[in-house]
This record gives sequence, structure tokens and C-alpha cells, in this order.
Amino acid sequence: MPNERSEAAMTTSANEIQHSATALLAEHFGADLLVWSQNRDNVRVKVSEDRVFEVLKCLKMLGGFDMLVDLTAVDELEYPDATDRFRVVYCLLNMTSGERLIVLTYVNDPNPTLPSAYPLWKGADWMEREVFDMFGIRFTGHPDLRRILMPEEFTEYPLRKDYPLRGRGERHNFPVITRAES
Repeated sequence: MPNERSEAAMTTSANEIQHSATALLAEHFGADLLVWSQNRDNVRVKVSEDRVFEVLKCLKMLGGFDMLVDLTAVDELEYPDATDRFRVVYCLLNMTSGERLIVLTYVNDPNPTLPSAYPLWKGADWMEREVFDMFGIRFTGHPDLRRILMPEEFTEYPLRKDYPLRGRGERHNFPVITRAES
């Protein structure tokens, strides 16, 4: 099929992305500061939580990664060999070249906090609110960090692995809204 790219072409493309991004970040942050990995055509870089904003800013301003495609989190509680509680994932895209890069960082309890990516990409607004709402990860500098999916009165974070599947019995505390009232 003419639209399919060969595996070799995807690997070459991923290697080129890793090489260009590696060179850029090595120049600004030092080659041994970041951990690179690749899975198929996904190039990933692991960054410490205290440097993540600087790395994201460098990738946007100098690397051309002008779109934040996705921002999410993974609770790694009870993952084999996991050393941190939460993995925060930033999926970036250079809309000119089509390059994609995944930036990973980790935060831990009791106060998982990262700087907001909102100053770089306005689209981070609702994505950070969702991560806060579901995992309890706070983003400092966010202009309106409040719940986006759960009611304001909800005190838990339902996508944490230690949250029970059937909840903690909090449903009876919320008012029932009928279709006519919504």
C-alpha cells in the first residue's frame, strides 16, 4: 500500500528524531542528564521532575515541538521494578517536520507536583486538570487547577491504583440530578 511506511523507514525516522533531540538537549542540559529509549517508532526521553519544564521549553522554543498532543499519567503502584509512584507523559509533535517525542517524568507521594506546561502550550489547561482530577498530581502555575470530571466535593482520585473499584461509599453524598434538571 502506498500510505504504509516500511518498518525500516520508521526506525530511521525515529533514530533521526532521537539524534536531533539528543543533540539539542545534550547541548543545553548535558548528555548524561537524560535517559533515552525507543519502542518501535516512539522515541522517549526520561527527565527528572526538577528539569522537566526547562526541557519542555527547550524542545518547544529550539526543537520546534510546537504541539502538546497529550499529557497523561500512569500510576505505577505495585508495578514490578517500579521505583516511583506516578509517571507523567508528555507527547509532543513538531507540526512542520512531523517528528514526535515522548517526554517522561516521575513524581511521588505525599505531594506529587510538577510545573505547569500551560505557559508553553495553552492546550495543557484541560489535560493538566484531568491528571489532577484523576491522579491528584498538582501543576504549579496552572491558572485554574480544579476538578474537570469529578464533582468539586469529591475528595479522592479515582485512577490511583489504591482507590477501590467500587469507590469508598461516597456516592450517597452527591445530589441526584435528573434529566430534566441537567
